[in-house]
Amino acid sequence: MTRKGKRLTLIAGAMAVLGLAAGLMLFALRDNIVFFYTPSELAKKEVASGARLRIGGLVKEGSVVKNGQDVSFTVTDKTSDLAVSYTGLLPDLFREGQGVVVDGVLQAGGAFRADSVLAKHDERYMPRDVADALKKQGVWQGETK
Repeated sequence: MTRKGKRLTLIAGAMAVLGLAAGLMLFALRDNIVFFYTPSELAKKEVASGARLRIGGLVKEGSVVKNGQDVSFTVTDKTSDLAVSYTGLLPDLFREGQGVVVDGVLQAGGAFRADSVLAKHDERYMPRDVADALKKQGVWQGETK
């Protein structure tokens, strides 16, 4: 085998190893990918129950019901609503009419079981994804940082 052939073989082998490594990484990370939706987008899409999602919007006024550490509330984007249940401590800044992002699993019947609840940290902040989605619908008029 010539010098040129050895180099070509070495380069082809290295590319194959890199491709295999990239494929294995993507395969391992596929379960950790979480998609962001607003309640309206979720209503339009056909998402299977058991799917891991991230939902963003506003906590609907008058929807928060606390029973010990069990909390249920509704996330809205002023067009559609989504019932959310959560067990645990809520962030200190969680309240009705405020922007939130909830991570969890969509259950049968359209209910959403949250694993974590994130609330904005001051009166002007809202996660960029939530603000962009609400702006696209013409609902939210605040500034994003």
